[in-house]
Amino acid sequence: MMKVVLAYSGGLDTSVILRWIQERYDAQVVTYTGDVGQGEAEIAQARRMAEATGAAEVVVEDLRREFVEDYVFPALRANAVYEWYYLMGTALARPVLAKGLVWAAERLGAQAIAHGATGKGNDQIRFELGAYALKPDVKIIAPWREWDLKGRKDLLAYAREHGIEAPGATTEAPPFSMDANLMHVSYEGGVLEDPWAAPPAGMYRMTVDPEEAPDEPERVAIRFRRGTPVAVNGEALEPVELLERLNAIAGRHGVGRVDVVENRYLGMKSRGCYETPGVTLLHHAHRAVESITLDRELHHLRDELVPRYAEMVYNGLWFSPEREALQSFMDSVQERVNGEARLKLFKGHALIEGRRSETHTLYDEQTATFEADQVYDQKDATGFIRLRALRLRTLAAKRISEGE
Repeated sequence: MMKVVLAYSGGLDTSVILRWIQERYDAQVVTYTGDVGQGEAEIAQARRMAEATGAAEVVVEDLRREFVEDYVFPALRANAVYEWYYLMGTALARPVLAKGLVWAAERLGAQAIAHGATGKGNDQIRFELGAYALKPDVKIIAPWREWDLKGRKDLLAYAREHGIEAPGATTEAPPFSMDANLMHVSYEGGVLEDPWAAPPAGMYRMTVDPEEAPDEPERVAIRFRRGTPVAVNGEALEPVELLERLNAIAGRHGVGRVDVVENRYLGMKSRGCYETPGVTLLHHAHRAVESITLDRELHHLRDELVPRYAEMVYNGLWFSPEREALQSFMDSVQERVNGEARLKLFKGHALIEGRRSETHTLYDEQTATFEADQVYDQKDATGFIRLRALRLRTLAAKRISEGE
């Protein structure tokens, strides 16, 4: 009998898919749930539903450290932000899940893997490009591109017919869909499909409403070593613990919410709301330490490549040679990014208050001061400006002589 490993969340969609694959392919279905920080309740629910829906085997794997250390932090070192807003919490979680899915299939001797991503979204691309990059001959089953079920109404009918009592298998549709991990929670669909509609009150899970945040600010210091965060408020922390600590600190001040309309890889525009509290602090603090430790031209060159890097990650190309090569460059840039930044958190805002580097700062107070100094001769600026203006003066003289 054919064996299939299914990426499984325990919700309505993947529970229906589990049963559909059993019938359609006459297959044993092993469920694979990768724990990337979606929460103990969701992991427990996935295990219960997999057993209740008839999974041949249930696999749950803790991927949290790998997710943070090998995906979140490398993207942070590259300052990766898609279209200048989205920190890519979903895009970064998909390759680690694809890797786990493929390796599970290898261990279990499965002939195929399957996922519940729809034919309209980015996740199908991310899962499948990741899987093909790791196992070129892998067989992939994507039910949303194969079956004749059209939407939630058909899923509910199928669930009733087959006795599947999945969470969410009710007649009332949720107002939006949600995907959570240790880095963020994303919200889309439902009422959010109208880009003019405000997010429903009480929607966000990781952050309090900024209006209800504490009336007193809180300060937090984050230390980096070669561009990777290693300590919070002077306490050295392991990757998962560090991100959890910052999620809690930023979350109670309502920091990390964005509401964007982004361009999906398939060509359509999509409205998404994201809350990324801890990584928002890391992103601001990281850039602050970079501002005093990176050479100007190297800094600017790196920034030119950030949109390309972010596109690669967003489009599912984590395991591509171009992303890996660019990662090597990004990480080489980070050799001097050693230091600490201090942020002030208040009512949804994270403001840099200070930055320092005991070993690699390029900030020279004697040169930068507006007071008298012994290291900078202001007369030198005259020749510099005249040389920079040479081409402009030449062009202006020519235009004037021609009567422009």
